[in-house]
Amino acid sequence: MSFTEKAKNKAQELSGVAKERIGDVTDNERLRAEGASEQSMARARQTGKEAGRDVKDAFEK
Repeated sequence: MSFTEKAKNKAQELSGVAKERIGDVTDNERLRAEGASEQSMARARQTGKEAGRDVKDAFEK
C-alpha cells in the first residue's frame, strides 16, 4: 500500500471522527451515523489491503 493510499484512508477516518463528534454535539443522528460509517470504511479498506499484502508475502516465501 502506497503512502498516498494510507494518507487518504487516514484523512477519511479523521473526517469520520469529526463528523461523528459534531453529530454528538449537535444531537444530529444522521451526521453521527455518517461519521461512524466513514471511519468503518476507512479502517476496513486499510485492514483489507494489509491482509492482502500479508497473504501475498506468505506465498512469495
